[in-house]
Amino acid sequence: MTRVPRKPLQDELVFQNVSECGLSLDDVQARILSFMAKDPKAVYHFIVGTDSQVYRGSTKFVTGIIIRRVGRGAWACYRQTIVPRELRSLKEKLSYETMLSQEVASYFMGDALRKMEEIVLPYIYKGAALEHFIDIDAGTHPTLNKTSRYVKEMIDRVEAMGVYAARVKPESYAASSYANRYTKKSV
Repeated sequence: MTRVPRKPLQDELVFQNVSECGLSLDDVQARILSFMAKDPKAVYHFIVGTDSQVYRGSTKFVTGIIIRRVGRGAWACYRQTIVPRELRSLKEKLSYETMLSQEVASYFMGDALRKMEEIVLPYIYKGAALEHFIDIDAGTHPTLNKTSRYVKEMIDRVEAMGVYAARVKPESYAASSYANRYTKKSV
């Protein structure tokens, strides 16, 4: 019998980065808004992406959140989720990664994204912008990426949210680079 991991409660969504631990979603939102307020005339990318690594007896998922000031820095954080079994099915892992990214991204869909947009809105005609992405750790090239046959399904799931654009390799750096870095430390 396959056990489906339970969905974490909002207060269990705890994030960290290289300088801070124990960040709540409200803390993350405050850091993002503060980062953006320092340069409201910039172009920003708000990105969520998840990667995973299978270890003996468990699978570690890391979901990263990045606010990127294009060409001029970024602020990022991540959270870990441990599933107490080895997820060997590529489709199941990719599907769970996408679901975790969607879960985190959904918390920003209403008020949080509106507040981000309000920061850049007065400068929109001077070049300011905010784009939102969910990065999927999959590639489209069938000979290079075993995940290629699941790409359309994952993109459709993300785009069905109606707010985020989906990105895949090589553009999906929030998943394939940032989150990937933190999956390498064993559970």
